[in-house]
Amino acid sequence: MNIDAWVWWLVGAAALGIPLVVTAMPEFGMLAVGAVAAAVASALGFDAVVQVLAFVVVSVALIAVVRPIAARHSAQRPQLATGVDALKGRQAVVLERVDASGGRIKLAGEVWSARALDTGRTYEAGQEVDVVDIEGATAIVL
Repeated sequence: MNIDAWVWWLVGAAALGIPLVVTAMPEFGMLAVGAVAAAVASALGFDAVVQVLAFVVVSVALIAVVRPIAARHSAQRPQLATGVDALKGRQAVVLERVDASGGRIKLAGEVWSARALDTGRTYEAGQEVDVVDIEGATAIVL
């Protein structure tokens, strides 16, 4: 039984797809696409040298072009802030005196415990403050 080279390239592409799924490393997917390109070259009747060149060129090109783009996108913060991240930077109204040891504020319609970022500052009831961070269930205000 003589199996054509293009079938072996497709088997190689499928074999490279397995670690892609298991490890979530996109480089395996790029190598699998290179193997598919080599299978196409084989099916078109090109010799082994052209098949290997197709595999190498397509794989390296994908890794060189797609990988930096993917890295740049994964480093970006999500555009829509949710949860406590959505509360950072918002303004709140002091309900009970806030200092370094604690106090209460009204933030986004809810009452939160709060403490001052600057240990020497105090904020009296009725003042507006900015929320700079959330630590557990306590808003850090400035």
